[in-house]
Amino acid sequence: MNKKPNILFLCTDQQRADSLGCYGNDICQTPHIDSLAAEGVRFTQAFTPTSICTPARGSMLTGMMPHRHRLLANFERNVGYLTELPAETVPYATYLRAAGYNVGTMGKWHIGEHLGPEAYGFDGPHFPGWGPPVQHPAYQAYLAENHLPPFAPHDLVRGRFPNGMPGNVIAGIYDGPEEGLFDSFITTRAIEQLRTYAAQDAPFFWACNWFGPHLPYFLPRAEFERYAAAEIPLPPTMADTLQDKPRVQAHYAAHWAFDSFSPADWHTIIAANWGYVSLLDRQVGRLLHALDDLGIAEETIVIFATDHGGFVGSHRMQDKGPAMYDDTYRVPFIVRAPAGRAGVADDHMVTLVDLPATYVDLAGHPVPAAFDGCTLAPLLYGENPPPTWRDHIIAEFHGHHFPCPQRMIRTHTHKLVINPPDIDELYDLVQDPLEMTNQFENPAYAEVRRVLLRQLYADLRAGHDNFHHWMTSMYPVVTEAVDASLSQYKV
Repeated sequence: MNKKPNILFLCTDQQRADSLGCYGNDICQTPHIDSLAAEGVRFTQAFTPTSICTPARGSMLTGMMPHRHRLLANFERNVGYLTELPAETVPYATYLRAAGYNVGTMGKWHIGEHLGPEAYGFDGPHFPGWGPPVQHPAYQAYLAENHLPPFAPHDLVRGRFPNGMPGNVIAGIYDGPEEGLFDSFITTRAIEQLRTYAAQDAPFFWACNWFGPHLPYFLPRAEFERYAAAEIPLPPTMADTLQDKPRVQAHYAAHWAFDSFSPADWHTIIAANWGYVSLLDRQVGRLLHALDDLGIAEETIVIFATDHGGFVGSHRMQDKGPAMYDDTYRVPFIVRAPAGRAGVADDHMVTLVDLPATYVDLAGHPVPAAFDGCTLAPLLYGENPPPTWRDHIIAEFHGHHFPCPQRMIRTHTHKLVINPPDIDELYDLVQDPLEMTNQFENPAYAEVRRVLLRQLYADLRAGHDNFHHWMTSMYPVVTEAVDASLSQYKV
């Protein structure tokens, strides 16, 4: 392998970890991603810093938690937050270019309202928005060049909003082959740029960002019906009554029209999601085959991940939102590094915020002190991890359709979620891995609650997250008098 490896980052959007064979799904077929896991490291405890596209992608660009890069919500439903990263933002591309890398990206961006990849030092076009921009001239030209039918989905699957109006579209049929989908178009263009980079002397970083399997699931009928709906098991958490949980979860279940779908509908929706996952697995396979064909597989580190998970009916919800369950916060995260560890299921707690630090370190550039994440290189090559490797994850949420601040601390055994407008949550992940029973008020968990509250408070203070001010007055997290009002007077 060259002194400096190439890095290929493969990123899906809103994908559940348990949709993959290598993460335990014995129905959904994902042979290419599974083979990647068999040849590399599969992180079993990987998490997003926030379960919403733009803030999560902002963290993957900057190496900082959302409250630090300050891009806190998707611009389409923004409620007053920033819609672009601050002007002083330094993306990881800057450091990779300083290390001599070509740096580019193809596909979904969704980090700012107007500024695209070129504004942050990347080669590659800007495809704006949360969903595939099917009217984009480049995609329209691709369809015409390949004699593919226009994108016009039909047989739409949708529920009904609480106000009686038709609900969000969840799925539908596209009258065309797999090659006509926007995600296939992305793969084709990504392979073309991969060939260009491979012909040059410089090492490269290249990202391929697909729009799926984020809903709506618009698929050719063969993919929509790849899995027999009646044979798809429904998630046990569909039985969640949401009792003793924040009221906003019931509101989100209503917004996503959960009760307007029949059990048969849900079987169809999950089957379509898995059909989309298998389709994307084939796109991953196309990129991996391109590495082999170009003779650079042994010089290229391949990373597969997603920006966050999705509910797909779990806990009576769709999409994502102000509910910090593992369904949306735990993510698939796989790394194949030539000469690195192979066939390993690694239980270290990692986060998408670790990606920029890992890229920069692998490129031979010092990891900037401003990054919140850690390089994963020691875990990829069998070295001993630093003695201070984290034993818990902190995550945050700021709102989607409306402001809704949340903070979470998750260990291997428990999860605590602070919800200022409503009741808080505590889950025993050993006894209750599906997070069905809120134990926050259970006296038997008083010591667990105390420890987690203090650890969360300490981490928020250390990370300059002003959410800690709320905790100062509301929970037993300090041992001495604190002026929570910030009055600046002696107290």
